[in-house]
Amino acid sequence: MDFEPSLRYHATLEGGVDRRDFMKVCSVAAAAVGLPASAAVQFANAAAGGLKPSVVWLHFQECTGCTESLLRTSAPDVAKLILDLISLDFHETLAAAAGHQFEAVLEDVMARLPGKFVLVVEGAIPTKDNGIYCTIAGKTAVETLNEVAAKAGAIISIGSCASWGGVPSADPNPTGATGAPKVLEGKHTVVALPGCPANPYILLGTVLQYAVLGTLPALDDKNRPQFAYKRVIHEDCPRRPHFDAGRFAQVYGDQGHRDGYCLYKLGCKGPATHANCSLLHFGEVKGAWPIGIGHPCIGCTEKGIVFNMCIGCTEKGIVFNMPIHQTVEIVRPTPPDTFPPITAEQGKVGAVAAGVAGLAGGALLGAGWMASKKLGEVDEKKPSSRDKEA
Repeated sequence: MDFEPSLRYHATLEGGVDRRDFMKVCSVAAAAVGLPASAAVQFANAAAGGLKPSVVWLHFQECTGCTESLLRTSAPDVAKLILDLISLDFHETLAAAAGHQFEAVLEDVMARLPGKFVLVVEGAIPTKDNGIYCTIAGKTAVETLNEVAAKAGAIISIGSCASWGGVPSADPNPTGATGAPKVLEGKHTVVALPGCPANPYILLGTVLQYAVLGTLPALDDKNRPQFAYKRVIHEDCPRRPHFDAGRFAQVYGDQGHRDGYCLYKLGCKGPATHANCSLLHFGEVKGAWPIGIGHPCIGCTEKGIVFNMCIGCTEKGIVFNMPIHQTVEIVRPTPPDTFPPITAEQGKVGAVAAGVAGLAGGALLGAGWMASKKLGEVDEKKPSSRDKEA
């Protein structure tokens, strides 16, 4: 049957979208990338005027968790609203078509919009044995990625698998799985959004900024957007005051764990994990993230921490693994940024206030050291009264 490919696979939102909800998701997306409220208006006006970025979404070695996370967000329902904000022209999980008809859609997008569509990559790319472990439509994942990336205007790897290999690349990595940035190294800039899964608002904000403003967010040395990955979770963790006070859960289910004490001694990787999970929870549900439900951060955004990966060689060439509940080194135990400043009335700082400020500042700077000291003061031979009660 002969038909127009662009009409064959075009995602639309039935029944329309309430403008208030529409503006809400635009505002959240703008805020997610550190843009002012005026950018939300630009996003909404652009989408209403038909300026929707075309998105091609490729799947390789993964569990589809990033897509599932996108579909299961709520209040407002991003799974629906995102279809009004972008034109999702190719997505293997959400497609109704299959086989040759579906592959024709991809060819059509690349032919009609060279250099204009956004390529989103989900999943690791196998490179061993010429990449035969992931072959689609007669092409290996490496071949497909290189072909589509050459025509894309911007490339985004969503999730840890696409960003650096993730679960498929765990030792012994039989397929030679790696991330899109490695495969495309030296050819294209790939924006990495690691996470297992990545928060969908990070993707939405990045795509909309590129589509409306023609720019990408400021990136760090690993090509991760700084708005989401500049700070470690430890700096904004709601349990951070307990860390500074030296209060730690010793085992799962003890009184400290039930009282919300710091999870560092249970293997929390928050001090070494660059992500904004503590600020931007999943599904717009408060507390919907690992530490929020009582489990330590496992460091899913970092290549050298999670999934018991081979995390590299030391200067002596020794390769080692990090168990999921092993503690990480705290390199910079800085105090939180949320403490209010100490000032005198009317903005004038007197001698007494200055003295108090000095004492408070010294206390904050010493908090990390106190916490570290208390970590080593646990008497393993003599259980505390709290542990006995637990």
